[in-house]
Amino acid sequence: MLEADSEAAVLRVLEEKNLFPISIAGSGTSVKTSTKRRRVRMRDVGIMYGQLADLIGSGVPLLRALDSLIRSTVNQRLAAILREVRGSIADGKTLTDSLREFPETFPLLHTAMIQAGERAAFLQDVLRGLAEFVERLDDLRSKVLGALIYPALLTVLGVSIMVGALMFFVPKFEPLLANAQKPLPTEVIFGMSKVVRSYWYVLVLGVIGAGGALWTSLRNESTRRWLEKARLRIPVVGSAFQMLSITRFCRILGTMLANGVPMMQALKISKDATGSTLMAEQIADAADSVRDGKTLSGPLAAGGMFPEQVLAMITVAEESNKLDKVLLQIADTVERRTNRQVDTAVKLIEPAILCLVAACIGFLALGLLLPIFTLAGSLGAKK
Repeated sequence: MLEADSEAAVLRVLEEKNLFPISIAGSGTSVKTSTKRRRVRMRDVGIMYGQLADLIGSGVPLLRALDSLIRSTVNQRLAAILREVRGSIADGKTLTDSLREFPETFPLLHTAMIQAGERAAFLQDVLRGLAEFVERLDDLRSKVLGALIYPALLTVLGVSIMVGALMFFVPKFEPLLANAQKPLPTEVIFGMSKVVRSYWYVLVLGVIGAGGALWTSLRNESTRRWLEKARLRIPVVGSAFQMLSITRFCRILGTMLANGVPMMQALKISKDATGSTLMAEQIADAADSVRDGKTLSGPLAAGGMFPEQVLAMITVAEESNKLDKVLLQIADTVERRTNRQVDTAVKLIEPAILCLVAACIGFLALGLLLPIFTLAGSLGAKK
């Protein structure tokens, strides 16, 4: 009887004891089933790629390199997955096939590049390129999310202030202004307060229902297309989202081509990773064009999603057979431009939200103060 995480772990223990089992049977749930469903931060995966590249580049065999990573990895979820990967490789599978058993941790983009590196015997270069690639994408994602934190906090703060005022502050004025003449803003404020206090659960259910309906509609292809077209029409913000998708496409496609992935497979993977339905359709048309022996830039130009400067660089790169290098240069250039556009968009969003919050609070104050001024004026006139 042995206790281990999986059958592969049992085999390793027996192998160390120079024992060769005929069959292995056990009870309980294998860790492999649970680790497949666990998500690991992509930054930790990128660090692991860089460490594995250094170990392989130093001449350490793959199994020993994985053993070292398992001992040194801080993320326990990733360590458990690496144990399963190590067991699969010990059973005779390739690194690519072993990583493909965990698609949530190692996406198709990563495994395709690693497969090309294994076949062409430059695995350490692919792993090092993957580490840099994951780091760049993670930095870009962190910058975009970090830029949206402050506007989100302003929105939450403004909504909380308005709801709190309607529930707890406005009701104290209702008895005082019961006999006063109420202008339209006051009637609106009092009506909103009664609705919030009396039917708050209906509002909560309505918000949840609207969120669920929006989530369901986002799965519809036509709805996603309509929302994306509407988003692209927003000044500054729409352009920032468009540039972000172009950056992803160019960096992913350029990185895969530079690491030996075939063109058609690279286009298929980069199409799915852009995060844009409209751009994915254009890239699919471009893939059909390339399959027929035509250029990549033609269908991309017809779609209107790519700027003229980017298309000109892609055209020159195709003619000079340096598409991978030029795509990475485009990604760097567009990424810098995207960072500036994100900063500009955030600078525009912040004052807009502040003005909206100030307008709501001003309307609330106006609705409460107008009848008081009217009542005070009428009392002064009577005297």
